[in-house]
Amino acid sequence: MKIHLHYRGQEAEVESGVPAARLLEVFDFEGRRPVAFRVNGQLLDLHSPLLEGGEVEPIFPEDPEALEVLRHTAAHVLAQAVKELFPEARLGIGPATEEGFYYDFDYQRPFTEEDLAAIEKRMKEIVKRRLPLKREELPRQEAERFFASRGETYKVELLKEIPEERVSIYRQGDFVDLCRGPHLPHTGMVKAFKLLSVAGAYWRGDERNPQLQRIYGTAFFDQEALKEYLKRLEEAKRRDHRRLGRELELFSIEEEVGPGLILWHPRGAIVRKEIEDFWREEHLRRGYQLVFTPHIALRDLWKMSGHLDFYAENMFAPMEIDERAYQLKPMNCPFHILIYKSRKRSYREFPIRYCELGTVYRYERSGVLHGLMRVRGFTQDDAHIFCREDQLEEEIFRVLDLVVYFLTVFGFEEYQIYLSTRPEKYVGSEEVWEKAEGALRAALEKKGLPYEIDPGEGVFYGPKIDLKIRDVLGRFWQCSTIQVDFNIPERFDISYMGPDNRPHRPIMIHRALLGSLERFFGVLIEHYAGAFPLWLAPVQVAVLTVADRHEPFARKVCDLLQAAGIRVEPDFRGERLGYKIREAQVKKVPYMVIVGDREVEEERLTVRTRTGENLSFSPEEFLRKLREEIQSKKI
Repeated sequence: MKIHLHYRGQEAEVESGVPAARLLEVFDFEGRRPVAFRVNGQLLDLHSPLLEGGEVEPIFPEDPEALEVLRHTAAHVLAQAVKELFPEARLGIGPATEEGFYYDFDYQRPFTEEDLAAIEKRMKEIVKRRLPLKREELPRQEAERFFASRGETYKVELLKEIPEERVSIYRQGDFVDLCRGPHLPHTGMVKAFKLLSVAGAYWRGDERNPQLQRIYGTAFFDQEALKEYLKRLEEAKRRDHRRLGRELELFSIEEEVGPGLILWHPRGAIVRKEIEDFWREEHLRRGYQLVFTPHIALRDLWKMSGHLDFYAENMFAPMEIDERAYQLKPMNCPFHILIYKSRKRSYREFPIRYCELGTVYRYERSGVLHGLMRVRGFTQDDAHIFCREDQLEEEIFRVLDLVVYFLTVFGFEEYQIYLSTRPEKYVGSEEVWEKAEGALRAALEKKGLPYEIDPGEGVFYGPKIDLKIRDVLGRFWQCSTIQVDFNIPERFDISYMGPDNRPHRPIMIHRALLGSLERFFGVLIEHYAGAFPLWLAPVQVAVLTVADRHEPFARKVCDLLQAAGIRVEPDFRGERLGYKIREAQVKKVPYMVIVGDREVEEERLTVRTRTGENLSFSPEEFLRKLREEIQSKKI
């Protein structure tokens, strides 16, 4: 059977099932050689069979999608190198990732740094061999027998779960792997790569399964791009919030407490307090009402909300109290609904905006926990808005404005916006979902905000807008979210009395600006490398004496600043001044006041910034400068 294909005005017919490499013969790509193709939206390598006709899109090395193909091939080169050096190692999986690639191995002992160096050296040898990657299709049962004969039990397990009767494998020399592809034509094209680290990873992300060893790496089409990436990686390590959190005494995670549960130390708690105070003041100013809700509730409440049906795997196990089942809350929304439902409501009250810094608890597998970024207990900056349908668009506008304002105040000027649509498991009718998605889409378009569709990533009760902020290293972080919900008001049967004296169903908007205080704090630490702007800094001013005789005047300066609400840390120790300055710089204190003979005599302050600039003020002038900088929330 022939299939019809077209590319930029060129037309061609080929036999169905021929390799995609046939496209190189039937189309003119102006002397350029693609590394892969997208045909009718499906990514294919040169070995993949052409099974349907349609639009052909060549993928060249400079295209973003080409990196996925390169890194997938690099993962296979890694696996071949490990099998050649450590034949007893059993293969797990090895996908391409956004930042590079990894492969999981089951081996009798931990891989060492010396092992990684040897594996990388062998990978370079495999690259030099320019081994062709050849795609083959086998009956699934034959593939099971093949991998079982090689002792690859993890591959056999995967094969038993594949519903198709035929599966694809890829060969490169003596190495064979179960794989859908796509891949580069040969290993010689994997030139600029680097192995980065090794870590434990439970098979299939489940701690009940064996723990494998995951080797991480990255790859690019040229050495310059690799060099630039490794440079960014070093900067990311320098900014790692887990390291800075420990060094700056901001927070800790202790084994005695449990994984994924955060202890906020005094310095970190001060930053959190400043964030919370700003958050509360701004919400009250914009017409929100502050509420507080319990940490647990009867399990039946979560049945009513739908969380037990759609979210149970992310909830902690219930606890039995007075012969009734209670549940740690994974969300705040059912509580806010019950506050709304506590009395009759009129259309004249709308919109009603409840806000809460509510701590919730969600079960995350230990293998995915990561500092402040992925935890089991966290505080959401939550709010729920109840409104009439004619108010919906305006309320979404208001939330979008508030999100942008908050992100700007904290120093985030760039972000990506995604509209997440109906997932596979959901409550409510398709008609209601289309209505909710339409409201979010219309709001974005009328605000002139560019966005992308993220299909199937909405929550079970409604679609959402997600904003991902871009930090100084160019990384994007999911924080802000806005969700329109027609469904949960229906489940809780909430209503209001309309102007026609008949009950009507309100619409509910779920929204978070920062996401969670823990995650947002982690992003802030890395964004600022721990050097917070003055209004957030745990210690705003360090007062350093040159000698003991300068202490009386230094104390007067401390008292003046503290009385004005400035966070001051005195250092009157008998250490050398240079040592004290270095300590304050390590702690990333914004300003250091140095008090010596001249300062005492002239009653002026020598002020050193953490960037090394020296300034001179009277105590009153310095206080005025601090107040202005704090009030303006200068970055």
